[in-house]
Amino acid sequence: MISPTTTSLVSRTRMQAPSLSGLSRLFAAAIVSSQFRETLLQAPKIALERGYLGQTFPLTRREQALILSIRAETLTDLARQVSMSLQAGD
Repeated sequence: MISPTTTSLVSRTRMQAPSLSGLSRLFAAAIVSSQFRETLLQAPKIALERGYLGQTFPLTRREQALILSIRAETLTDLARQVSMSLQAGD
């Protein structure tokens, strides 16, 4: 039997999926492309606007603002700061 709690959990999971997918795709692109990675670290607005291989990243407004506000020297540092900020917001 499906309870209201189960339905709520499924709905929240579906709503969060595009966000997770967007961040996952963003970091995957940065891992495989040194050019995209450097753009993301040096000019994040341009990286988000241009996307990678013609694909943009479905990020929430909060995630976009977070990516644009972080100043990181390395992809590892960027990922750490994003993770910490998202966990603090939960």
